[in-house]
Amino acid sequence: MAHFAHLDSGNKVISVVVIANEEVPDEATGIAFCKSLFGFETTWLQTSYNNNIRKRYAGIGMSYDQDKDAFISQQPFASWTLNDDLVWAAPVAKPQDALSYKWDEATLQWIERPKLPPKT
Repeated sequence: MAHFAHLDSGNKVISVVVIANEEVPDEATGIAFCKSLFGFETTWLQTSYNNNIRKRYAGIGMSYDQDKDAFISQQPFASWTLNDDLVWAAPVAKPQDALSYKWDEATLQWIERPKLPPKT
């Protein structure tokens, strides 16, 4: 199956459609097919469920960066930066132990999640 991301005017993904491979032998044909179904003024790019093109599979709310030719997820926190792998990274590394943590943007640090009581 071929997957195509529908972009708005700001290059945000607003939907993703799946089309049978026999309908789309290449990206250009797939884009033309999507435009024929959804309107010729729409913008489409192929995305790969296996992350084979454009770094990762496009999801609703993600952005397309034309310079990097990649779909990028939404920034989770204002303090996080996009690393060389195009993944958002906290300014402080997450502890590498068996505990569970969550990011606290107010203090810019990882805090341990409270342990849930055992089920009775």
